Amino acid sequence: MLILLILLVLIVMICLNVPIAVALAISAILGLVATEGMGSLVSVALDMYDGSTKFALIAIPMFVLAGAIMNAGGVTDRLINFVTAIIGFVRGGLAMVNIGVSLFFAEISGSAVADVAALGSVLIPQMKKRGYGAPLSAAVTSSSASLAIIIPPSIPMIIYASSANVSVEQLFVAGIVPGLLGAAGLMFVAYMFAVKYNLPVEEAFNLKRLRETFIDALPAFALPVIILGGIFGGFVTATEAAGLAVLAAFAVGLWYREINLKHLKRAMLDGGMQTAVVMLLVAASVVMGGFLTRAQLPQELASGLLEITTNKWLILLILNFFFLIIGFFLHSAAAIILVVPIVIPLIAAVGIDPVHFGLVVTLNLAIGQQTPPVASVLITSCAVARANIWDVSKVNIYFVAVLLTVLLLCTYVPSVPMFLVEYFYR
Repeated sequence: MLILLILLVLIVMICLNVPIAVALAISAILGLVATEGMGSLVSVALDMYDGSTKFALIAIPMFVLAGAIMNAGGVTDRLINFVTAIIGFVRGGLAMVNIGVSLFFAEISGSAVADVAALGSVLIPQMKKRGYGAPLSAAVTSSSASLAIIIPPSIPMIIYASSANVSVEQLFVAGIVPGLLGAAGLMFVAYMFAVKYNLPVEEAFNLKRLRETFIDALPAFALPVIILGGIFGGFVTATEAAGLAVLAAFAVGLWYREINLKHLKRAMLDGGMQTAVVMLLVAASVVMGGFLTRAQLPQELASGLLEITTNKWLILLILNFFFLIIGFFLHSAAAIILVVPIVIPLIAAVGIDPVHFGLVVTLNLAIGQQTPPVASVLITSCAVARANIWDVSKVNIYFVAVLLTVLLLCTYVPSVPMFLVEYFYR
């Protein structure tokens, strides 16, 4: 009864627009005081500090900073030029360029919001000029940006790995194939829209142009090689790779001699605020996690569901539905921090691989970024495109269907995301 009351207090505070981190901390403290008295608060501050200073979490601000430096240093423009030279000859090529560049950008920033902010400001105005319309331009940009949390490195994956105590490197590997499948599916939908609305071809294929843009973008290609090569080659951890990414992005920016200090400063401040929000959530979740563990809610949830069914595929269906629902209302970091520690005993009891489950959770939250009312990525894209969120959602539903298809495929055919993990690590 007390747990239900505490959760009700949490929900009410969230509905009253109290910051989720504050609501989490207050609810947990009320629970601790009710069950263990005021003496239980002695170590709360220290627990929050320890929880938010885990080594793996240092990667979050580093990847955000690397993305900011990359965008301020002229890297984004060169990637756009190169991808345009590859697929610009296809009808609706600018939409595919948007998706293709998001694929590259995802390999450095790990943040979907950063992806929209960086690429949307450049590509959405161009798409609108070329007749795409604001809703379609925003939908393509928003849905493709969610590749940033599926393709490694991924900030939600780092948070999940910290919460579930699993290898972040294995999670990164598991995201490669689903990310590529998602990109291919989004491009197919973009092509269907292009045919329907007779959208223009950007430029004829020109081998000389392709060679020139490739050479110009060559230093930028070093970034994903350094990050992913270092991680998968076993030379660095994900956190160390994040630090290398910052240095490499800065070096590439200096090479191009185009670092915009004003833009960089603004991007770094935005990234710092995003990181602060995540870290506050992590710190508050430590207190809530301690309360729920002492109240044995995870164990009770596991035993309750196992009394209904022990079929792991049915349990995955239930958890998928649950994460899709909470994705409507919570940001990805908050959803992971709130729910994952509770369901980990359940997935362990039925034999679900925690790395596989982490990929399933990430895909669910990628869809959540596209579904109102919260939909942080969709809202950012709509703001850049100056489009009504409901008009964009009517178009975006087709792109969300692609992400949902990838989710179901990865959930029920585990070899799709896991065969690379099995090959490299097991």
